[in-house]
Amino acid sequence: MKLIQATGKDIPLIQDLARRSWENAYAEILSEEQMEYMLSEMYSEQEIENQLQNPNYHYYLIEDESSHSYEGFIGYEHNYEDQTTKLHRIYLIPESKGKGFGKEALLFLNDKVAENGNKRIILNVNKNNAARNFYESQGYKVYGEGVFDIGNGFVMDDFLMEFLIH
Repeated sequence: MKLIQATGKDIPLIQDLARRSWENAYAEILSEEQMEYMLSEMYSEQEIENQLQNPNYHYYLIEDESSHSYEGFIGYEHNYEDQTTKLHRIYLIPESKGKGFGKEALLFLNDKVAENGNKRIILNVNKNNAARNFYESQGYKVYGEGVFDIGNGFVMDDFLMEFLIH
């Protein structure tokens, strides 16, 4: 596995990987309307471009070196809070789950966070998303809950999770 820093030219690939991942991960959790709304808001070309221009926000593509195919991506923001990096997104296409890519990406993130001097990683995970189990298996702990109005009559009902860098 190789992680490759994304640039503006990778926006269509990020959008495609997000859609492929979301259609699998959220099919049983979100309505089709909410999924479409969130994808159009969170993964618009302008939104990703703005994130890429933020010096603290990083996208990396997850490449399977053996097949030279892109399996997913990770997006995170250093200094989101004091001494804290926020993992905004980590998504894998359905075919690549269970192959260790997610675990490797989180280890990569731990290194990047430590290099930046942050001591904590936080993330939100939908209360009905089985990914919570994956995060817990990697040492993340639930520290709270939140219901977030995301517009258009939709909310995100999430667990708030954290990982402390040693």
